[in-house]
Amino acid sequence: MLYIGVDLGTSAVKLLLMNEDGKIENIASREYPLYFPNPGWSEQNPQDWFHQSMEGIKELLAGYPKEEVAGISFGGQMHGLVVLDERDQVIRPAILWNDGRTGKETEYLNQVIGKERLSEYTANIAFAGFTAPKILWMKEHEPENFGKIRKIMLPKDYLAYRLSGSFCTDVSDASGMLLMDVKNRRWSEEMLKICGITEEMLPKLYESYEVVGTLKAEIAKDLGLSENVKVIAGAGDNAAAAVGTGTVGDGRCNISLGTSGTIFISSRKFGVDEHNALHSFAHADGNYHLMGCMLSAASCNKWWSEEILKTKDFKAEQESIRRLGENHVFYLPYLMGERSPHNNPDARAMFIGMSMDTTREEMTQAVLEGVAFGLRDSLEVARSLGIELERTKICGGGAKSPLWKKMIANIMNLKVDVIESEEGPALGAAMLAAVGCGAYPDVETVAGKVVKVIDTIEPEPELVQKYEERYQEFRKIYPAVKELF
Repeated sequence: MLYIGVDLGTSAVKLLLMNEDGKIENIASREYPLYFPNPGWSEQNPQDWFHQSMEGIKELLAGYPKEEVAGISFGGQMHGLVVLDERDQVIRPAILWNDGRTGKETEYLNQVIGKERLSEYTANIAFAGFTAPKILWMKEHEPENFGKIRKIMLPKDYLAYRLSGSFCTDVSDASGMLLMDVKNRRWSEEMLKICGITEEMLPKLYESYEVVGTLKAEIAKDLGLSENVKVIAGAGDNAAAAVGTGTVGDGRCNISLGTSGTIFISSRKFGVDEHNALHSFAHADGNYHLMGCMLSAASCNKWWSEEILKTKDFKAEQESIRRLGENHVFYLPYLMGERSPHNNPDARAMFIGMSMDTTREEMTQAVLEGVAFGLRDSLEVARSLGIELERTKICGGGAKSPLWKKMIANIMNLKVDVIESEEGPALGAAMLAAVGCGAYPDVETVAGKVVKVIDTIEPEPELVQKYEERYQEFRKIYPAVKELF
């Protein structure tokens, strides 16, 4: 049988076709626009996601036996607010994960409601990107639209709804809404009251590998598929990527160098760091995970190369970088504010330490190192909780860079395992579909079968020491400049 994984990203939808043995048969991708109506705002039209996903599925399946498609599932950009009215029409463009308009609402939740109460209700505190502050923003700034809301969902759940008619979400993605009691895997009554919404407006909660329905007749007909094709709940993009890299079970780690960057640590036990610097979320394997998230990771390199250097040849820019651990230029990677561990939507990027002899290569190197240092900030929080890690998987567009992987290994002092597939969320989604269809008994089993390590980058003690000194300098910069933001 065949399984479709849909990775609903910020810039494009990526679709993957996997067979029962875990072999990737085909990949397709479709882009859609991203809108910035005001500085710091970020929106998309959900109809674009649906249209491009439908066209992408047709492209994906061209030349393959459609009768063998058994299930479809999703990995999706998290936290986005999608709202429908009584006629199931989208009320306004989706407000995305990297939107920074909710500073006032976030402050209200953290300061007036209070971080302790939020952590008690949801295991997390408020971040500007989370869904709950966006609901409060709508209530304040668009009361007419707010009054029309009948359904609230996350980006990937809009696809599931359009494909199956099932009003659903999964526990990993819902964890990032600040509306869910993560420990008990249910909606938080207290948070619903705070946001002025009812449980009827929220989707039914499922585990990521559970079947939520089958394809609607008209959708099946349009795609040339059977109406019996199962639709499986899916997961937030980071949890889906973790499945796709085998970061399931206890004490596994994955670093994602995508548009945003994450460090993801899986755990069988529920846990919360006392400062809530890391997110404490449900995982797609039925357990839990801790996650540190930086809002700009590979997007820093994309911005630096394409907008400043005016080149798309990332490889050529990195080829002449040699002197690792010796760079005197530092870069703060906060192009769109920062999430973990600083939680400051107003933070901004900066270079520091340039001199008359600073080169183009050193600036590029500083960008790559700055992202790695920013991720290490989150790793240090995990270490402070007594979590001991020896190795990590790596995925995302940035993982294609051998130089960046080497930096990560030495800045983190972790062995970095490279896996055969770099398709993270899309592969994870297809694997969840396979579990939902009964091809595998659980997520850990399919991960053991499908995920193969093909290379390991070992940290080098001398370079680790050099980078340790650099990191200790880096971590002083943000506290020194934060009053400027």
